Amino acid sequence: MIIEHIAENKVFVHKQSTATGHINTMVIPTTQGKIEYWMQSGKLIQDVMPDLTADQREFLMSGITPEEWDDMFGGDDA
Repeated sequence: MIIEHIAENKVFVHKQSTATGHINTMVIPTTQGKIEYWMQSGKLIQDVMPDLTADQREFLMSGITPEEWDDMFGGDDA
């Protein structure tokens, strides 16, 4: 995972998808310090960063984007 600081409480994250192997990117409204704390603490991501969306948390954990998830499992087009 590569984390680039963009602005206060905003980072650009590059992470390899565990599903496809592609390097995906996402802007996440948090700090590098919070991400590093979560990674080192062993705590659940939803406890460390409850303000992030489920999609943002999934991306940080797996590198899978919402688009990849929809491609693999179908979207909410019901």
